[in-house]
Amino acid sequence: MPTTDLSGRKVAFIACDGVEQIELTEPWKAVKDAGAEPELVSAERGEIQGVKGMDKGDTFPIDRTFKDVSADDYDALVIPGGVKNPDLMRTDRDAVELVKRFMESDKPVAAICHAPWMLVEADVLHGRTVTSWPSLQTDIRNAGGIWVDEEVHTDRGLVTSRKPEDLPAFCAKLVEEIAEGVHQRQAVGATR
Repeated sequence: MPTTDLSGRKVAFIACDGVEQIELTEPWKAVKDAGAEPELVSAERGEIQGVKGMDKGDTFPIDRTFKDVSADDYDALVIPGGVKNPDLMRTDRDAVELVKRFMESDKPVAAICHAPWMLVEADVLHGRTVTSWPSLQTDIRNAGGIWVDEEVHTDRGLVTSRKPEDLPAFCAKLVEEIAEGVHQRQAVGATR
């Protein structure tokens, strides 16, 4: 249970059908328990279908659409995984642009499992060190990132983890980074 107070902070969670349910619900609970207001943003209004591995999970109501939001509306961004979820979102220009704007703002961004595909698609990994589901490591390297096999890795406010089993560390680091707020660009990040 987080002890950090995130009162007054808004956190965007972006997801589509096929989101790995626990990678949405656990970070959502962590930021909400810390006092932040999470919002679910997706391609269209209505609901999205969660998954538990290969099985259908629960549905989740959408608060806003990619077209209706900007990085200025939020203090942080969370991108849950699942194979289908980021694969669908990376074909949506508004979703990719939103991720890019968050990274350019130096606000905290967190991505778990297959979610770093969105970072690849947004072309924001140059010189950044991240972790992910192991099958993404070639994509990350080809996008200019440095891939590491760690439970959780943080690079100037960018929090990444590999899989659902990493959620306790991922959630703790996510809350910590949101509490810290905007990160100053370092030499490597200044070129993005």
